[in-house]
Amino acid sequence: MDQGAASPVSSPSPGPGRPLSRLTRRKPVERLVAESGHGEGGLLRRSLGVWQLTAISIGATLGTGIFVVLGEAVPEAGPAVTVSFALAGLTALFSALSYAELAGAIPVSGSSYTYTYATMGELLGWVIGWCLILEYGVSVAAVAVGWGEYLNELLDGTVGVTIPAALSAPPGDGGIVNLPALLVVLLAMALLLGGARESARANAAMVAVKIGALLMFCAVAATGVRAGNYTPFAPLGVAGINAAAATLFFSYIGFDAASTAGEEARDPRRDLPRAIVLSLVIVTVLYCLVAAVAVGALPWQDFTGTEAALAGIMEEVTGRTFWSVLLALGAVVAIASVVLAVLYGQTRILFSMSRDGLIPQVFSRVHPRTGTPRAGTLIVAAFCGTLAAVIPLGRLADATSIGTLFAFALVNVSVVVLRRTHPQTPRGFRVPLSPLLPALGFGFCVWTMAGLDAVTWTVFGLWLAGGLALYFSYGIRHSRLNEPGGAGGPGGPAGPAATDRAGR
Repeated sequence: MDQGAASPVSSPSPGPGRPLSRLTRRKPVERLVAESGHGEGGLLRRSLGVWQLTAISIGATLGTGIFVVLGEAVPEAGPAVTVSFALAGLTALFSALSYAELAGAIPVSGSSYTYTYATMGELLGWVIGWCLILEYGVSVAAVAVGWGEYLNELLDGTVGVTIPAALSAPPGDGGIVNLPALLVVLLAMALLLGGARESARANAAMVAVKIGALLMFCAVAATGVRAGNYTPFAPLGVAGINAAAATLFFSYIGFDAASTAGEEARDPRRDLPRAIVLSLVIVTVLYCLVAAVAVGALPWQDFTGTEAALAGIMEEVTGRTFWSVLLALGAVVAIASVVLAVLYGQTRILFSMSRDGLIPQVFSRVHPRTGTPRAGTLIVAAFCGTLAAVIPLGRLADATSIGTLFAFALVNVSVVVLRRTHPQTPRGFRVPLSPLLPALGFGFCVWTMAGLDAVTWTVFGLWLAGGLALYFSYGIRHSRLNEPGGAGGPGGPAGPAATDRAGR
């Protein structure tokens, strides 16, 4: 635990008359901490403890990856999909350690956007913020698409009817519109509008249900495990394992969700690092356990073409629909909690970007009664719900992975830069063996990105181009760093009050 003194005040940012310098100006860490909790017209409320923060990260992570994307990854790696899960988890772990240190040092809601803004400047900060919109906003839609698969499993097993394909699949997947996906986004939106504490309680309950559902799957499906299903272990070789790991990295998106709650945590410097690391460990263990049992109970060739693989395995092993229906119920709850937690994270990242002036102020308006960014939540839910209703899952998952990997790579750089520029800033956690582990985190992210196909890279390039166009047409002109003093904001200069709010 680093209990050092507060870091020296950063140099003033270049003024608006120096365009090139404006791209690399950094937002002072002290200003970030001072503004913590402040929005347009109100304050975010500090009400979340370490277990609620951990549940937010688990809620954002544990869901579609094991319930839905497993069916896409097993045909790529065979039984070695367990290695792919471990490899993707290791990639995430190195970045998680960097996130943990930065979340303790800069306990605000912007996650890697804010960390990059404070260490590498406004342009890269914007790029990461734009990638986070892809990570959080688009992954909400991707997860919601998978929710409909298990909802149909549940309906079929309980009342014997399913939602017609025309209304439960997007164009391109045999349907017209995915109404279940839109519905789950709207339900998550309704919970978030009630307040952070209330939505965190609902999320914690759903997390408990989905962990229980996965443990139940392991216990029941283990009775059908056959040793022959594990051979050949890696039929598609190292290339297959790597390709599956790139696909499965989507399953780990969300462990950083606790960092987006930095301004609503009661003791962010202490609790955010713990929540980030603890959630990733729990999720990785569960993923590997479930994957090992699943490929042992069902030949890997039979996973092709299914997005509800676990429910099918339960029915195959037991010969009864009861267990698969029970698992489908757990999956419906599990995936709904992912939508809730990730939608929460997206609104808080946009809150920070809006407060910095890089996007319109509507996203940082805080409702005085609920203490939530109500208008931003409504806008984000409308956007994500529309995507979920009309875009197929697979395309969304890969596009989300590459944006996330890029953001994670720069977080590993940010932690090293902040060590050099603000060595005395208090930290609730320090990455061991730095800069070695951050360098490994950066390298693993780049390596995993290389496993994604050319179409995904093209989509990512177009996404970045659109983001840069928006930054140069709007963000650079409205940045709060254009104001006298290098930064503006309701928090004012860092002082005792700001220190208390930040949990120092």
